[in-house]
Amino acid sequence: MPGVDRRTVIKGAAAAAAAAQFSWALSRTAAAADADDTELHWLEGATPDAHAGTTWGVPWARGTYRPEQNFRLTTAAGNDVPVQSWVTGHWPDGSVKWTAHAIAPGAPKASAYKLAAGSPAAPEQKVTVTRSGGRVEVSTGVITAVFGAKGSDTVVRSVRRGSAEIARDGKLVALRQESVREGADVESFAGRVEKVEVEQDGPVRAVVRVEGRHRKSGRGWLPYTLRFSFFAGAGSFRLVHTFVWDGEHKPGSDQGDFLRGLGVRFTVPLRDQPYDRHIRFADSGGGLFSEAVQGITGLRRDPGAAVRNAQIAGEKLPDTATWDTRVSSRLAYVPTWGDYTLTQPNADGYTVRKRTKAGYGWIHAAAGRRAGGFGYVGGASGGLSFGLRDFWQRHPAQLDVRGAHTDAAEATVWLYSPEAPPLDLRFYHDGLGQDTYEKQSDGGLEITYEDYEPGFGTPYGIARTSELTFWAVEKTPSAGVLAAQAAATATPPLLTATPQRLHAAGVFGDWAPVDRSDKARTVVEDRLDELFAYYVGQREQHRWYGFLDYGDVQHTYDNDRHVWRYDIGGFAWDNSELGTDLWLWYHFLRTGSAEVFRFAEAMTRHTGEVDVYHLGKWAGLGTRHGVQHWADSAKQVRISTAANRRFYYFLTGDERTGDLLSELVDVELTFLEVDPQRKVRADGYTPGDRHALSVGFGTDWGGISAAWLTEWERQGPNAATARAKLVNSVRTIAAQPNGFFTGTGLLDADTGKFAITTSTAVSVSHLNAVFGLVETNSELVSLFGDEEPEFRAAWLNYARYYNGTDAQKRQLTGSTWKSALPAAHSRITAYAAHHQDDATLAKRAWNEFYTGSDTYFPSNDWNPVTVRTPAVLRTTEEIPWISTNSSAQWALAAIQNLALIGDRIPS
Repeated sequence: MPGVDRRTVIKGAAAAAAAAQFSWALSRTAAAADADDTELHWLEGATPDAHAGTTWGVPWARGTYRPEQNFRLTTAAGNDVPVQSWVTGHWPDGSVKWTAHAIAPGAPKASAYKLAAGSPAAPEQKVTVTRSGGRVEVSTGVITAVFGAKGSDTVVRSVRRGSAEIARDGKLVALRQESVREGADVESFAGRVEKVEVEQDGPVRAVVRVEGRHRKSGRGWLPYTLRFSFFAGAGSFRLVHTFVWDGEHKPGSDQGDFLRGLGVRFTVPLRDQPYDRHIRFADSGGGLFSEAVQGITGLRRDPGAAVRNAQIAGEKLPDTATWDTRVSSRLAYVPTWGDYTLTQPNADGYTVRKRTKAGYGWIHAAAGRRAGGFGYVGGASGGLSFGLRDFWQRHPAQLDVRGAHTDAAEATVWLYSPEAPPLDLRFYHDGLGQDTYEKQSDGGLEITYEDYEPGFGTPYGIARTSELTFWAVEKTPSAGVLAAQAAATATPPLLTATPQRLHAAGVFGDWAPVDRSDKARTVVEDRLDELFAYYVGQREQHRWYGFLDYGDVQHTYDNDRHVWRYDIGGFAWDNSELGTDLWLWYHFLRTGSAEVFRFAEAMTRHTGEVDVYHLGKWAGLGTRHGVQHWADSAKQVRISTAANRRFYYFLTGDERTGDLLSELVDVELTFLEVDPQRKVRADGYTPGDRHALSVGFGTDWGGISAAWLTEWERQGPNAATARAKLVNSVRTIAAQPNGFFTGTGLLDADTGKFAITTSTAVSVSHLNAVFGLVETNSELVSLFGDEEPEFRAAWLNYARYYNGTDAQKRQLTGSTWKSALPAAHSRITAYAAHHQDDATLAKRAWNEFYTGSDTYFPSNDWNPVTVRTPAVLRTTEEIPWISTNSSAQWALAAIQNLALIGDRIPS
């Protein structure tokens, strides 16, 4: 339509819809504001027997509370619970959007709690922090921890319970092997402290952040960040451990930096007789390996039932004067077992072995399938419980106790087992002759779907975060207490609100709680549940576990081999492709399922760390799907996007995830380092001018805008700049001749403005809206309300016409395009239908959802096919047509269509 301003074609419809849309948002706000009290429950349902302190998040409707508001927590019976609260998110009007809260392990136990405005109860024993001369000391009222100063190789100098020292010399250890060859030299690096910072100082929760590097002989290696959390009245503390890989490898060489072990180690003083000292390890099924350092059961002579029973219970034994003298006079001949090791080399087996002391032989002690990642060493006068979350899932992992027969044992939690082969992060092939863009595109990308480029398949800058828990106890705990500690380590208890309460606050855009009020809805809801359950089963069936792999899923299935294409280029690990993280988090929001939450949590811990760079020139970018999580040459913000991390941060208050979000605040500057379109460009553009960066309006700007939005709502140090850039960018996208259909523009990284083109050409990709753009734009339109009507109109145009007819496309833009992934994009058709109150458009959206070429309806056979041995390694259940790209996008379409036009679903 030459001579027509295409931005105004549906201007009237958009304007008419604006009031309806804003009214809809306000109705959600009003619903939440009517109920200031928030009911909270334990995520797993049952009241936990133990926890080491818990932190969770709660959303609030716009305008409900100001940032200075205090909160009171009570049990359902009305008993006060000491709570610490802080604001983590803000609405545009400055009111509170998200708060985080913490309670201590000693808080009154209840199956449900109520959070409301009011003065919080004070804990009987406050957690306090003392800073003096560069030293930081934290006291919970039960234990006191003293941290090492800058320059020290000791992170925690001591942990005392009352006057008794329970642990000391808390250190980090990293083992480096210079070659993957067997017998190569191994050297030990110690974690050097470079910075100690107090992030919270009570009264319920205190957080100490320690940063540094592992060092040996002047070389720094593996930067780390530790966060220690202490809670009022607690005898425990939690540790979130992050390291960043900065090792080097020579392509095609066996030489380089190879991680042989990574651990956290404490020395545990032992004051009791060897027969009063105990070792415990937990199995994931709830059982305990329980032994004394010097056992007095099973001997040829019996010391007496009271003595035997006390040792089995872990209690202090009666005075030896009460024993049968044939035992008490011969204790010197009963071996003491000083060293114990539990190692989990894979997901299917662990072993426990022990020896009397160094230099003497090991003997087999026990074995099992999956360990709980929890241990204990100590005695009647005190001891240390220690544990690592996701222990077997992140194999190879290991627990060591050394020197338990001496006056001080060493307990080491190995995040990466030193008995495993060295961690080999070298790129997996030699390039296969792909030394030009043409060969990379027409060769590898065409045949294996891998986008290779020399030098790009590096792990330099990836990270991994682990969670550990420690209890400093006054005596060896009972089996029941230890089992409860092990359970709390494996699955840290978490409080949460119901899906209805989360939805009423109006957060995270377009979703709604599960609704099975009619048959058509029920069919879709059932399919959503079945789809998630299928991936849970596939993770176990195909063992999607491992130190770096756990949390991710795989991309595409191989129907001939009956395995996922783990070894075929871009068909292997998923790396967040097409919104897998978003699918899982929205599925949790609407179901409240603990199983869904834990699956999504593991994915966030993986995709935000391993699939993203945190050091180097690509810091802030993620890597496209591939055989290795860092292998593909596509380094893009669509993978690192804050849209995938915001859920976990706001629902838990997790500070490490907050770090990941902060890393992305100026992610647009990465476009100076690498051009996502470099292999397909024909316009001569090369990056270099920060005031004219080529940025696409879809996958690129979707990730950039999510980062700016998150910084703005968190009110971080760059919030004002982030908001200004966000406003400038939405205005200049809307001002393009064809809005979002223009496709790309030149972004000024300092202002967030796009240059306005005079061209009416369109550039439309099916990928534009499948990496979080839909979800982010929905939130932006709602947040801006009537302030940015042109942006709302531009987005409604894209939503209405992406799947439109060729005639409609030409009328709007003068061009046409292929509407790939029509079922996935049915959700933006639904968005337009909802906000423009268009029943005909809603009907079209449901038709796209049910009949689009990428749909999972209606003819697909959801019944798994069983493939039996010996055709496969293990009997396999498969649904051959399922692929993760389609799963994520179909599920997001289902979720958003039900929320937006569920009342118009065809029967």
